[in-house]
Amino acid sequence: LQATIQSPRLIESSGVAVSRTYPDVLWSHNDSGDGPYVYATDVHGTDRGRLLIAGAGAIDWEDMSIGPCPVQITLQARPRQYATTCLYLADTGDNLELRPYVTVYAVPEPEPPANAGDTLGTTRAAVALHLRYPDGPHDVEGVYISPRDTAFYLVSKGYKKESAIRLYRVGREAWTDTLAEATLVQTLDIRPNREAGRVITGGAIRPDGRVVALRTYGEIYLFYPGVGGRLAPARERPCGIAGIDTAGEAIPFLTDSTFVLTSEASRSRKGAINVIKCGF
Repeated sequence: LQATIQSPRLIESSGVAVSRTYPDVLWSHNDSGDGPYVYATDVHGTDRGRLLIAGAGAIDWEDMSIGPCPVQITLQARPRQYATTCLYLADTGDNLELRPYVTVYAVPEPEPPANAGDTLGTTRAAVALHLRYPDGPHDVEGVYISPRDTAFYLVSKGYKKESAIRLYRVGREAWTDTLAEATLVQTLDIRPNREAGRVITGGAIRPDGRVVALRTYGEIYLFYPGVGGRLAPARERPCGIAGIDTAGEAIPFLTDSTFVLTSEASRSRKGAINVIKCGF
């Protein structure tokens, strides 16, 4: 299935999440250059409006995820209205690898806008997690929130020459810190190659927490998460997506073995949504 992104505002879909609360809804956001907005669409590219994320900033949003809310939001929820599912917006882009810290915003998943013309809606106030890495700044474009240990995971892009692709973890308790430090979990056995497009541009975890997907411009790598979040390969070779999703970056699970891929718009065409299968 391939569709065109119809929203005139969503021109550089850098992150996508599949709603588990609202059927057929995809949440997405632009890369750098936009404000703190999320856009509602579906696998057919329908423009369903946008929402402003209250209390958030946007330097370089690169990915998003959906999962259990951090402890502050859960504690702040009123009785019988507990917030259980949140959108996580990763302001973690750092092309020059100079940012002293980056920020992840969490906000209870909102009700989608009414229609394409609904562009004035605002979410509840987001909670911000400021974090740094133990080995210096990194450009990070792939993130996911685990439903099993409620930890937040970040994967470095590996874009700079001779850089490695590393997996970092931030525990749920870190959301109470002023400035948290991520823990290095492992260096992944993916050899980055900028010329070949083998750099991590998006991450996702299956809703049951049993499989993690990391994508590059031309491949999807699947892993089984283990103790402490360490990843073990789930298949011998990655699934090839070269030519399917030109200039694409985002990836969420649609079902257990199908994924949504999005690509950027250009002067001659709108961005695209592709639904593809990558099994075991």
